[in-house]
Amino acid sequence: MTAPLDPRLARPPRQGALALETVGLTRRFGAFTALDDVSLSVRPGTVHALLGENGAGKSTLVKCVVGYQPPSDGAVMIDGREVGITSPTVARDLGIGMVYQHFTVVPGMTVAENLLLARGRLSAVVDWRAMRAELAAFLETTPFRLDLDATPTDLSAGEKQKLEILKQLYLRPRLLILDEPTSVLTPQEADEVLGALRERARSGDCSIVLITHKFREVAAHADDVSVLRRGRLVHTGTVAHSSAGQLAAAMIGTAAPDTPAPALVRPEPRPEQTPAQKQTQTRTQARPRLSIRGLQVSGDRGERAVAGLDLAVHGGEIVGIAGVSGNGQRELMEALVGQRGRLGGRVQVEGEDYRASREQNRRLKVRSLPEEPLRNACVGTMSIAQNLALRGFDAAPFAWGGWVRWGALRAQARRWIGEYGVRARSEQAPIRTLSGGNVQRAVLARELSDGADLLLVSNPVFGLDFAAVEEIHARLRAARDRGAAVLLVSEDLDELLALSDRIVVMSAGRLVFETPAADADRQRIGHHMGGH
Repeated sequence: MTAPLDPRLARPPRQGALALETVGLTRRFGAFTALDDVSLSVRPGTVHALLGENGAGKSTLVKCVVGYQPPSDGAVMIDGREVGITSPTVARDLGIGMVYQHFTVVPGMTVAENLLLARGRLSAVVDWRAMRAELAAFLETTPFRLDLDATPTDLSAGEKQKLEILKQLYLRPRLLILDEPTSVLTPQEADEVLGALRERARSGDCSIVLITHKFREVAAHADDVSVLRRGRLVHTGTVAHSSAGQLAAAMIGTAAPDTPAPALVRPEPRPEQTPAQKQTQTRTQARPRLSIRGLQVSGDRGERAVAGLDLAVHGGEIVGIAGVSGNGQRELMEALVGQRGRLGGRVQVEGEDYRASREQNRRLKVRSLPEEPLRNACVGTMSIAQNLALRGFDAAPFAWGGWVRWGALRAQARRWIGEYGVRARSEQAPIRTLSGGNVQRAVLARELSDGADLLLVSNPVFGLDFAAVEEIHARLRAARDRGAAVLLVSEDLDELLALSDRIVVMSAGRLVFETPAADADRQRIGHHMGGH
């Protein structure tokens, strides 16, 4: 491979969509190879989707392209010429921009100031009259508008994401990389943003690399798609010739290219209920398993995050809560599981006032599966067996005369590890040594093995691979089908449509819409998620 050219000498003309190629791109961290001989081609004026599970190498690839990490081997080519991208500044000069998954806006600055700051190289004195005229003219060319005088604290999560995109468009990129750009957008906003960027690409203004996990977005907005697995490129081609099943199989490494994609958009048909299940459901319909009336909860800054919320969940159903992140879902679930205080209202389980005490959880069989379970449901330094025993180590048959029977608890842990497919060296390994999917399996084993009657679940598959996703979804359905009541919060509407019997929409701390999942209309749900 020839030595990289000085980017100032190799700089392509700063106009029009560029062609990007990586040739044998490799990135090592000591003995670990995060990116292994990846040769990828992004055609100019196209939207190229990049798929892969967590740890597949997507972030490492784009970090090499935008100059955050130098490749250990291989090259980056722009318009057929090799360039050395040694920093994000060099990438910006080459016309490469990136919108990150987490916001980078400055909260105390206005939209105008954030846009100007993105450009860099500011003079000591800013002619604001001229700058505002320039920014107003720029916004006339963009697919969405924001108030130049608003600050990020005035903006919704979706508007902040649009500001992140506007910051990059203001630099007139020839290549724009988007990392999960729709995670805080309603379905309408997602289609608006991706549709506008697709048209920008097709007009020849720029090329787009879209990192996403949503097959629907790939099918609707991308021209080409590539899949990374364990640092290697395992699939690349046009979207028209790549089925969702093939992409899913490529991501998880199976040999069944026609397997249906895991991400469904409608609930799976429920199996025929047994007579016992029908009796259970009939009995529980009269009185909800979980009843919430007038619940009020403060947010982290003292604001009213949950404002007079009413909700009932019966046995034998999954009720899904949809909503854009930041509308009170996290505070609601934290208040229900006892991690956050309540300002007012009433919560009952089986008709009993519920305070989320350990004694009540055990007696009423209330269990929870929080987001980020390693942080919220485990003690990382303790062993897997100890974590699995947190619910029942002090009760019969595992406690006697004030002593804990750790041998029996370890034997139980081994049974659960086998039953739930937890991949671990042994039950005595610290739980923090497990992968995210295996931590989730271990917590599920603890929460479901004694027959939970009420499950409080928050974003249960966030960051997990497809195999873990399907397994966890199957276990939640099985809990419902045997009569458990499940309250599910998820920021993934596809997940809610796949799992829920009933969907409610949360906006500004209130429930603003309800629909049976089987009759749910994505656009109508999105309309309410946006607060309309």
